[in-house]
Amino acid sequence: MEQSQSTNASILRKILMRLIPPDKWKMPVIILLGIFFGLGFYVIYISNAASYLSDDPKTCVNCHVMYPQYATWERGSHGRVATCNDCHVPQDNFINKYLFKANDGLRHATYFTMRWEPQVIQIKEAGKNAVQENCIRCHTNLVHPIGLRAINNKNVQDQTEKFCWDCHRETPHGRIHSLSSTPYANVPQLKPVVPEWLEKFTHQENKN
Repeated sequence: MEQSQSTNASILRKILMRLIPPDKWKMPVIILLGIFFGLGFYVIYISNAASYLSDDPKTCVNCHVMYPQYATWERGSHGRVATCNDCHVPQDNFINKYLFKANDGLRHATYFTMRWEPQVIQIKEAGKNAVQENCIRCHTNLVHPIGLRAINNKNVQDQTEKFCWDCHRETPHGRIHSLSSTPYANVPQLKPVVPEWLEKFTHQENKN
């Protein structure tokens, strides 16, 4: 047992020694690592990455293309009783909830950063299923069991499943979801990403 532990320690020491750069490269490597981690932390800061761990609806307007969704939700009936995550994220268990948020968040971040988003945002299949489950979860006491069975069954004619919003089209966002549908939407404004000291320094330099 002791020999095995000694062997493992020796292997680990060799690996660490290989990772340590030669003396002449230590300072450049430290500088590059500082730049890399500094930029990484700055990206996390300006993207409000920590806010995505919460259920605060204001997180959704980190991306301006979500202004219509936020404005129509806030002024609708759901704005008083439910958050975005209550409807759009699975609520069956903690792990499933955050796996879904991570997957959805990475896709959204990629699309919005690369400017691939369409003029009218359409919900994906996984999102539809999550919303449907949450509609039923919240409104089971208001829906007759026969109605629930009818929702979950396939339509006789087109053999497709029906969703709650096939009938409740105006709930909770209305019919149109493009930026042009709510050009004057009053939504929470994001905090400036440039530090105040740098903003003052820049203005002073411009004056000079």
